[in-house]
Amino acid sequence: MTNFRRWSVAAVVVVAIGGGVWATRAHTPRHTPPAAAPRSTPAQLLDANITFYEAVARRDSTGALALGRLSQLYLRRARASGDFEDVLRAERAARRSLRNRGSHNLGARQTLAASLLSEHRFTDAAAVARDLTDLDRTSVAYRASLGEIQMELGHYDEARSEFASLAGAASDLSVAPRLARWAELRGHPDSAYQLLNASLLTMLARRDVPPEQVAWFWLRMGDLQLRRGKISDAEYAYGRGLGAHADDYRLLAAMAKLEAAREHWRAAIGYGDRAVAVSLDPATLGAMSDAYAALGDSAKAEEYAHGMEVAVLSQATAYHRAWSLFLLDHGRRVNEVLANAQAELRTRTDIYGYDVVAWALHARGRDREAREEMSRAMQLGTEDAMLFYHAGMIDRALGNTDAAAAELQRAAAIDPYFRPWGAR
Repeated sequence: MTNFRRWSVAAVVVVAIGGGVWATRAHTPRHTPPAAAPRSTPAQLLDANITFYEAVARRDSTGALALGRLSQLYLRRARASGDFEDVLRAERAARRSLRNRGSHNLGARQTLAASLLSEHRFTDAAAVARDLTDLDRTSVAYRASLGEIQMELGHYDEARSEFASLAGAASDLSVAPRLARWAELRGHPDSAYQLLNASLLTMLARRDVPPEQVAWFWLRMGDLQLRRGKISDAEYAYGRGLGAHADDYRLLAAMAKLEAAREHWRAAIGYGDRAVAVSLDPATLGAMSDAYAALGDSAKAEEYAHGMEVAVLSQATAYHRAWSLFLLDHGRRVNEVLANAQAELRTRTDIYGYDVVAWALHARGRDREAREEMSRAMQLGTEDAMLFYHAGMIDRALGNTDAAAAELQRAAAIDPYFRPWGAR
């Protein structure tokens, strides 16, 4: 879903989290942290700044500025480490800052929305994002973040309206990735590519964009290309991202997924090991489990499958969809997955939520119900091989052979490297 690091105080700060980019103008801090040692790494400098602002916040319990700055720093460290506790720390610091100063404190409010989004508390994040847009309707960043949350919630009419109003701001780095994801969901991957490519060209021409933010955009570009079956282009994008920000666990995890798509199992495991050494991402652990299974090492496969479960259950967020699909593809705990996926649909009606429910119903043999849910999953015309594969298998089970053949052929055309576990 979660993401951050080093920022220029004089520039626009971009915080990428949970697939979103939050932009806010940084304020010059009233307190100046001590200069770092000459050979400090960015991670060491970030830790030192956090320690400094924690001390300032303890001394000035009624202040707002230091707490607001601290919340931003926690989110940046969460990006670097994948540590969910830092996301929770960011939320708490932002709330304390807002309690101390509710007005003229948009930065803390924005960080609060970003932390809630990272926690998958989409309804709460939407409420904060609406407050931000009400307070400053001229901010394209606030409106883009609200559109993103509406998109995640499955409120597509509201998202469509919000994004339509931002068409003239497509060059803004806080807007472009959200517009790109919206274009991709609506079945326009070429438009998504153009938006991301233009953003990358803009950033590469500037010297004030932090390298980890450049890496994040390369990650988004690589993910888009991988979903389109353009595996060499995806590898190039991930490589450029790692060149900008070495050992980024999200990029390493993406490379593990890419190598698994090629069925280069040892390479996938190698990248996965490097990624989970930083953050125990459930989706990466699942990919490694499948890689070991493909190599015939059932003991290791089960070990990583168990690790995936532990990682999921340690997160205080919504039921993890990657784990849900992993369980369904392996015929495990189908009733539990179905119940959790249906419960999530009560508050989040996005297309991928409907897809999980449809796939769980198919696993239960309830294919007529599954087909209804799958129609909702495909309502936007999204060009996703997984969606077409699921639709094809459900139609196949129903005896709709012509529809099934067309859908499965479409899945293969979108992404020739798509390898669902059950079809391997």
